[in-house]
Amino acid sequence: MDIRDRILTAATRVYAETGFRGATTRRIAAEAGVNEITLFRHFGSKAALISEAIVAERGGVVVPALPEAPADPEAELLAWARGHLELLREKRSLIRTCMGDFEEHPEMMPPCGSPTARAADALTLYVGSLRAAGLARGDADPRVAAALLIGALFADAMGRDIMPDLYRSTPEEALVDYVRVFLRGIGVAVA
Repeated sequence: MDIRDRILTAATRVYAETGFRGATTRRIAAEAGVNEITLFRHFGSKAALISEAIVAERGGVVVPALPEAPADPEAELLAWARGHLELLREKRSLIRTCMGDFEEHPEMMPPCGSPTARAADALTLYVGSLRAAGLARGDADPRVAAALLIGALFADAMGRDIMPDLYRSTPEEALVDYVRVFLRGIGVAVA
């Protein structure tokens, strides 16, 4: 891994743990095994470094794929939603930190291209494929339907550990329910 990548990886890790204020350039440099001067030569400022680290992290996330030609909507969506939920849980510390710092540092979160937005785009296209294949008969707006399922997955990933009273079913039971409610909402027959 080259120096620039080491610095970005360290910045992401430190930022996720401590937020913008706690992510000092000294700590990031130490974590990356470089001196602070090297950090500033590559990125110019702490804000530029953390912003680039977040963008790099987002770009490296592979969103699970949905089939172009749907055959078994429930099985396909369960596998897809499971993969997306795992990604959200894996990145929840960074996501929470970004959300907490958003008011003070909105530039840290580019408005487009997040893995969650890409997942919503893929899900919207999948709803269109389901309709084209005659598997979905509902008239719900595909983008709104996608936002509902993505929102449920996002809320589960971010909130399950801090609001256990709200999430009484197991993660897998909840996942199955989210997918089934989504499918019924777009007019797919579910057993």
